[in-house]
Amino acid sequence: MSDITIRKAGRAGRITLTRPKALNAVTYEMCQAIEAALDEWRDDDEVALVIIDAEGDKAFSAGGDIQKLYETGRAGDFAYGQKFWADEYRLNAKIREYPKPYIAFMQGFTMGGGVGISCHGSHRIVGESSQIAMPECGIGLVPDVGGSLMLAQAPGRLGEYLGTTGARMGPADAIMVGFADSYVPQEMWSYLISKLEETGDVSAIGKESQIPPDGTLAAQQAQIDALFGGDGLIDVLNALRSDESDFAAGALKALSRSSPLSAACAIEMVHRLRRTGVTIRDALELEYRFTHRAMEHGDFLEGIRAAVIDKDRSPNWQHDLDNPPSLAATKMLMPLGENKLTFDEGD
Repeated sequence: MSDITIRKAGRAGRITLTRPKALNAVTYEMCQAIEAALDEWRDDDEVALVIIDAEGDKAFSAGGDIQKLYETGRAGDFAYGQKFWADEYRLNAKIREYPKPYIAFMQGFTMGGGVGISCHGSHRIVGESSQIAMPECGIGLVPDVGGSLMLAQAPGRLGEYLGTTGARMGPADAIMVGFADSYVPQEMWSYLISKLEETGDVSAIGKESQIPPDGTLAAQQAQIDALFGGDGLIDVLNALRSDESDFAAGALKALSRSSPLSAACAIEMVHRLRRTGVTIRDALELEYRFTHRAMEHGDFLEGIRAAVIDKDRSPNWQHDLDNPPSLAATKMLMPLGENKLTFDEGD
């Protein structure tokens, strides 16, 4: 497959995304190839660890390939998207639960679907160019691919802030929030990968790790906790509108680009998942309730039209922020009954 290269090198199973001109957007076929490789390597004694990286300077992966999702959805075929998300989510769970070290090198943009194949790994490495984000609310989705779990486990109310505004995390912020583990200068990545291939020993990562340049979220957290600490979207909006700080104005502007339905659901999801004992499968099952309905009942198709197809950046959302949806958000997150996400295939 020209979009991805999978091989064994020394003690490592190697996965490299090879779509740099498309910012390494993850296709359905790429997800299938990754899952097949992980299944093959699980019981392969020659493979001590798995390394996933990507070609190009701009992005590890800027997200999932949404062109076909849009085309099929516009044609009234919702089943393709539902299967795509179900199979992608099973892969995300497999990565999180993988019995061998899974090491991700995340340069440039890592967003959406890219987060799902990297940030659930056991060893997540960022460098000076790394920018990690969950911007799904801006296209009428919610933070998914298991990202909702990491947002729920983030310090304070950073999860609500990052999930609704799509704010980007540099290396220090990504480590602080829980989307990454180690900062290694990118000029050292080739050497580190060679050592991992040679030894199959993850202790090589710690020997090359350094303290990252300062981020921004630590200094902003008290303000974020106050502004995003409400029970729902309306409470967050009221707090932002009544605060005269530049930060609140910027956060409100960013949130205003998001689908109100998606933002309301994102906050609700983070709240539901912020409890002891929640697993990756709990998070993915909740996310799938939304994405299963996203094309038919959500803002996804309109969000993609405005951002990717027509590029007018003027989506006509179903709801507005002056009257944030609550009942509609509740309906989007209701159990799916017989359509509930399962993790049987490929396990």
